[in-house]
Amino acid sequence: MNLDFMPSPVEEQPGLLIRDPFRYSEAVLVIPPPLVEVLRCFDGEQTELDLRQELVRISGQIDVGDIQDQMMISLSRAGFLDDENFAEMRDAKIRAFAEAPIRAPSHAGSAYPIQANDLKLTLANYMHGSSPGSTQLRAIAAPHVSPFGGWESYRAGFGALAPGLKDRTFVILGTSHYGEPDRFGLTRKRFATPFGEARTNIALVDELEKNGGAAVKMEDYCHAVEHSIEFQVIFLQYLFGPDVNILPILCGSYAHSIYHGGKPEDNDQVRRFLGELGSLASRENDKLFWVLGIDMAHMGSRYGDEFVALADREEMAEVAARDRQRIDQINAGSADGFWDLVQQNQDDLKWCGSAPLYTFMKTLPDARGNLLHYQQWNIDEESVVSFAGMSFT
Repeated sequence: MNLDFMPSPVEEQPGLLIRDPFRYSEAVLVIPPPLVEVLRCFDGEQTELDLRQELVRISGQIDVGDIQDQMMISLSRAGFLDDENFAEMRDAKIRAFAEAPIRAPSHAGSAYPIQANDLKLTLANYMHGSSPGSTQLRAIAAPHVSPFGGWESYRAGFGALAPGLKDRTFVILGTSHYGEPDRFGLTRKRFATPFGEARTNIALVDELEKNGGAAVKMEDYCHAVEHSIEFQVIFLQYLFGPDVNILPILCGSYAHSIYHGGKPEDNDQVRRFLGELGSLASRENDKLFWVLGIDMAHMGSRYGDEFVALADREEMAEVAARDRQRIDQINAGSADGFWDLVQQNQDDLKWCGSAPLYTFMKTLPDARGNLLHYQQWNIDEESVVSFAGMSFT
């Protein structure tokens, strides 16, 4: 179930679009409307005979062998079936990432310009008017939504940084949208962008791998496709130069805690990693600066809600009030108070930044936050994402 399914955006080619967000496969298929419901046969339980019967029922024809063969071949070649071909594609991509010396930019040319000069001009426009920053800060939070959608919150967060922070190692806690729950994805790779290569603090990565326990996933392939850290890197490079020092950590969701109760650290592996990260933070102290790549609520049709979400209107006004309740707990440094709100209704607000936030609050329990800018953005006509720029002392 790692595939993306959505209505085809091409009017001349209606149907259900299928793509692989992990990019094990680069293929994109559009299943014609009459065949969409046939996809239910590809569940690992039904047989080719079941598929044939379904095609006969839908088409009203007896001879459906060609349609059946074409459908199975197309899905398999695209890497959309859990078969030997997909396993080979997946293993090749994971192996290629593990062997690569750098983490290549995944979203250049789509979420932001691919040319360095164009990217510099774009970020200069986004950051225009930001206030002078402070060296007294310990952390900021910024969105990981596409910069063109959340530039005001990016400006608020990154505008709080002062030039004197240049030599810090920036610990970037990003949401792992594709990673395993209760796991922390690490990599030793340098992060390449159109600006150049950001340097990963390998010594700190080695320490976390050695002492962080089974919750650590080294050379996590999710880094190859994840945007929540990449977007933070380009803003850091814009401010401090291409060879900025980073410690990139992808935080898997604390889904078990959200759905079954208790605290994330009730998991022994999570507790060990949080303890190790806290020890590292205490020892390194002001050699580190923390950057959280987080979004907040995800509401509307795209995210399974039964209402059309419009930024700052109707249901989203109530969402804003609930978002601010959580932000108040974050600002006060109350990890327990924040997590109690996340667990309400099994996080019906769908905050995809809750794991990095909770990780940070448990790692630096004395941190206190300040909301710099809150906003909502219609990611499409029926769906809204909320996010904010924050600073922490």
